[in-house]
Parts: sequence; C-alpha cells; structure tokens
Amino acid sequence: MAGNTLTRMDLTEAVFREVGLSRNESAELVENVLAHMSDALVRGETVKISSFGTFSVRDKAARVGRNPKTGEEVPILPRRVLTFRPSHLMKDRVAAGNAGRTG
Repeated sequence: MAGNTLTRMDLTEAVFREVGLSRNESAELVENVLAHMSDALVRGETVKISSFGTFSVRDKAARVGRNPKTGEEVPILPRRVLTFRPSHLMKDRVAAGNAGRTG
C-alpha cells in the first residue's frame, strides 16, 4: 500500500458507500468537516479526534538558521506551525500494520 494517497474524493466515496448519503451530500459532509477543522486551527484551537490523534497550532520563535550550502547565517522569522500527535491507539494500529514487513 506504500505510495498510495487517501484523497478527499476517497473520503467522499467512503461516506457515500458506508453512510448512504448521495455523492453530493457525501462531498458536502466531507468538505464541512474539513472546513470546521481548518477554521478551528486557524483560530488557534486544538482539534482532537478520539482514537485518531490531535492537531494543534504551535508558535515558533524567531531564530538564526544556517544556509547548509554556504554556511551563512540566515534569520528565520517567527511563525505558526501545524502539529499532529497520533493517539496511542493509532500508533498501535500503524505499528501492527508494519509487523512482519521487512525494509
């Protein structure tokens, strides 16, 4: 399954099959859920999905970085970054999915 990507369309199709809404209603539902999550994150709120994980926004301070090619010091401006912390259940599921696989 490596290399595959789950898309909005895949989520819409899953809602269509599992819930029984029309394709348009399924697409609207997926878009609304993603919009609510995005809006909450923009406001600086944490989005916690039980048994999945937590999305949060973190402020990073300004710092001095270094250009790896030239070694020149470069200022890095303060910024907000999105972080995701998977739940223990999700970590366990992913680890179990990797069990038995070789590099």
